[in-house]
This record gives sequence, structure tokens and C-alpha cells, in this order.
Amino acid sequence: MLFYLLQAGLDSADIVSQTAAVVPHEEKMRLLDMAFKGGWLMLVLLALSILAIYIFGKKWWMIHQAGSIDDNFMRDIRDYIHEGKLKSAVSLCERYDSPVARLVEKGISRIGRPLSDIQTAIENTGNTEVARLEKGLPILATIAGGAPMIGFLGTVIGMVQAFFNMAQAGNNIDITLLSSGIYTAMITTVGGLIVGILAYFGYNYLTSNISDLVFKMENATIDFMDLLHEPADGDSVSAE
Repeated sequence: MLFYLLQAGLDSADIVSQTAAVVPHEEKMRLLDMAFKGGWLMLVLLALSILAIYIFGKKWWMIHQAGSIDDNFMRDIRDYIHEGKLKSAVSLCERYDSPVARLVEKGISRIGRPLSDIQTAIENTGNTEVARLEKGLPILATIAGGAPMIGFLGTVIGMVQAFFNMAQAGNNIDITLLSSGIYTAMITTVGGLIVGILAYFGYNYLTSNISDLVFKMENATIDFMDLLHEPADGDSVSAE
């Protein structure tokens, strides 16, 4: 009885070993290997992704810094102007690296002139600040639209390569002859879509933040112009 059990165990082990030898080793698909098989266009997409990340990070930090200002900023400016302390008001504006502070500083420097001149100077400064904030965004928008097109170009190139391999093979068509072309066609499309989608969302996010900041600048302009119409306490405004 023991002999038969041992013999059955050996037969089972042989069957398992033979089955393992027959079943091929399953190769896992790695992202880096896929990228390499995508061809030289993947290098272009990589460069575009790095540029998009750089622009997004730089503009995000700039917008974040531009929106960092004390909630009591305009109230302090109002107090300084009513007290006639223009230099103190200017010093307060210079503490902040913010478009709002620069708008108010420009308005303070024009105090004493007609209100229309003051408002024009503030609006011109505001246009300059908005242009500075939006600088670089067209490049990000171009990447968002251009990266998928580069991916589709890789698709066309890959399919051309696949059909060329088929034509060269003649009647001896093997699926391995088509693998390189199909890899180029599919992987570049995926890479282009990934870069384009990320750049698109990044562009819309930055644009939304800039719109919020422009809204704050408009409110600050209105508050400052209303401030100039308010009666000052005590003597007239001086340059103390």
C-alpha cells in the first residue's frame, strides 16, 4: 500500500513538472519597456511633458504668491490715507508681492491728480499684471492640443511600418513582424493622450485661478476709487 502511494506521488510530481514546462512564462508588461517600444516620438512627448510640468509649477507658485495678501490690507490702506500718511501706505504695499498691492500703490502715487487719471493708471497697471500672470499659458495650451496630435502621428507611422513589414514578408506573414509597428502605433497614442490630458487640466486650473485673482484686483480697484471719494478725517492728505 505504501509503495502505491509513493508511486502515485511521484507520478503527480512528474505531471506537475511537465505541465510547468509546457506552460510558457508570462511576461509582465512594464511601463518603461512600453515607452521604449514607442519609438523616437516618445522622446518628443517626454520633452513636452517636462515643459508642461515646469510651466504649471512655475505659474502655480506665481499665482499662489500673487494671491497671498492680508485680509485687512485695504482697511489699513484706508486708515493711512485718511490720516494723510501716504508713505506709510506705500510701504505697506511694498511688503506684498501681489498685483493687488501694486495696483493700490500705483493709485496712491497718483493721488492729487484727477480721478480719471488715477483710474486709468490703475487699469493700465492691472492689464500689465494680468499679462504677466498669463505669460506661458499659451505654451501649455499648445501642449494640450499638440501632444495628442503627435501621438496620432505615431499611430500613422506605426501602421505604415506594420504594412511595410507585411509587404516585405510576402506570403510568410508572421505576427512578430507586425509587433514593432503596432507598439509604435498604440503606445504613442496613449502617451500623447496622457500628456495632452494633463496639460489640458493644468491649463484650465491655472486659468481659473487667474480669473479669481483678476476678480480680487477689480474689487481692490473699486474699493480704492471709493476710498478717494470718502471724506478724510482731519487735515488734507500729506506725504508723511
